Amino acid sequence: MSGNDARDEGETGRPTPPDSELSARLRRLETQIERKRPPAPPAHSSRSGSSESPSSLGQAMTLSTEFVAGVIAGGVLGWIFDRMLGTKPWGLIVLLMLGFVAGVFNVMRASGFAGARSGRDTPRDP
Repeated sequence: MSGNDARDEGETGRPTPPDSELSARLRRLETQIERKRPPAPPAHSSRSGSSESPSSLGQAMTLSTEFVAGVIAGGVLGWIFDRMLGTKPWGLIVLLMLGFVAGVFNVMRASGFAGARSGRDTPRDP
């Protein structure tokens, strides 16, 4: 092959450097770029299960599930109670209302609205 071969010369007419020289230049450029690049903040994925606060959709689903589970559990227990004891509508009505109250309490507890109380919140006078 002659020195005028198009494969041996770049677009500017100069001969192309060997691969080892190109690899060395690439490594130097990478290290220079890494030195000038600002440090990246820690990755915070919204899909990770260890996030500190759940997403709004996840919290809404949790709260609605807590409420619906309480109402369904009360209704099923009331229906079973009525079937076993023969108190046709009253067991269902009473336990459905208790399930509703339990569902509301679970939603309040899960949302943090009704936190755990200690008996020593208010001082008593002797």
